[in-house]
Amino acid sequence: MEQHLDIFLMKYGYVGIFVALALGVVGVPIPDEVLMTYAGYAVSRGVLYMPYTLISAFLGASAGISISYWIGLKWGLPLLLKVGPYLHISPKKIESTQRMFTKYGPYLLLVGYFLPGVRHISAYLAGIASMEFRRFAGFAYAGALIWSITFLFLGRTLEKEWFKVVVYIRHYGLTSLMIAVSVALAAYLIIRWRQNFKSG
Repeated sequence: MEQHLDIFLMKYGYVGIFVALALGVVGVPIPDEVLMTYAGYAVSRGVLYMPYTLISAFLGASAGISISYWIGLKWGLPLLLKVGPYLHISPKKIESTQRMFTKYGPYLLLVGYFLPGVRHISAYLAGIASMEFRRFAGFAYAGALIWSITFLFLGRTLEKEWFKVVVYIRHYGLTSLMIAVSVALAAYLIIRWRQNFKSG
């Protein structure tokens, strides 16, 4: 896997990240988290430059979720049900996400990136529900930025052990991973704050 990702990044670079994430968020079966974590590892090796990587990832995810929104707004639920199976989006998944969207609305756009399958559907549902684009964009793009930073940070921090993120997701789920990352980040910030406080 690492060799294939290396070849992909060396050949297509930032444009490849943009296109892959745009297609992945629309629903094309691309391992987004794997690509992002490895991109973070590539940053740690100096193969990629973090600002450009983050910008390309954010723009790619934002483009993908915007396309999904406009498709949902223009063609609605019948098209999603028709083409969904080709994008690995089952009617059952659409129904369960609809219930979540009805309950949590735009907040699902913010955290949906971290829920397998949900980020591929939530934007379609926002369009189907005719959510105002400005409101949609505020939540969806903020989620894209947080998601991009999270996985790039993980890959850069873990370096050669980047694949542990993939293993952890497969065994414990993405939600558990995010809780672990949040706790670790909070602990890191507290320690840094105490060190700065003592030195000050």
